[in-house]
Amino acid sequence: MTTTAEPTTGSAGSAAAGPATADTNQHYDLDPEIFGLFLDPMRKYSAGRYRSGTESLEEAQTEKLRFVAGRLGLRGGETLLDVGCGWGALILFMAREFGCRTVGISPAGRQHAYIAGRAADLGVAEQVSTVQGHFEQTELPVRGVDAVTMLGSIVHMPDLDAVLRRVRSLLRRDGTFYVSESCFRNAATRAAFEGREGSAFVAREIFGWGSMRPLSELVRGVEDAGFSVIGVDDLTDDYRRTIEDWLANVAAHGDQIDTIRPGTAAALTRYLEVANAGWGYTTKHYALTCRKAR
Repeated sequence: MTTTAEPTTGSAGSAAAGPATADTNQHYDLDPEIFGLFLDPMRKYSAGRYRSGTESLEEAQTEKLRFVAGRLGLRGGETLLDVGCGWGALILFMAREFGCRTVGISPAGRQHAYIAGRAADLGVAEQVSTVQGHFEQTELPVRGVDAVTMLGSIVHMPDLDAVLRRVRSLLRRDGTFYVSESCFRNAATRAAFEGREGSAFVAREIFGWGSMRPLSELVRGVEDAGFSVIGVDDLTDDYRRTIEDWLANVAAHGDQIDTIRPGTAAALTRYLEVANAGWGYTTKHYALTCRKAR
């Protein structure tokens, strides 16, 4: 597994994107053991997929990865780029289960060593690589991949149009783009709630810069970039149930979390409660599947 420690500058994205997205490292670059105490064993940090009332968090997250593979139309052996790869759940799964050659991008330094270790343990080190840096500033081969995924990462990217144009440029013809994101219900709700104290707390204490755009803005963006939208899925209830499981894990392991980093359990609890209070009222969680038709 190769890890590139420094991004190459001068690629697509505005100059303003760097400082804003850099703020997100404060959360994603925490000790990996913290995430192991409240996420599932794969450390997948996005919505699961609950098909009944009996799944464990681990089962729901495995089902979600199979769902993403289905939306991408994976048959085996494809090349896949995951932007905002986190602790590597998706790239490791697609390499192991579908024989894909996968690349993950993340600015958070600790994630790369963790992924390298897991890839070696799983026997997929030759198929999995990562790049440390921001998507907007990292050099990548044009028309070099069959699929691109963004699970909860585009919220941290200020220049939506530049990002989506760049995604399209990286895909081969008939390539597929899967993006899932938390969204305000509409533009009016965004204007009313984006500056509220709960949102400000999440930005200040957890993620740094982020903007939950309405679904209409994401659809407009992918269409303007030249994609054909081939699927829209409402995963709001899946994310609500995922967060309920995360909250239960924080409650069960709060002392251990605080031993690693004091005060983190309370901050996580407040963040997750703020997120769950909005589902279906102010916020939704959608997945778009798009194709580069030509």
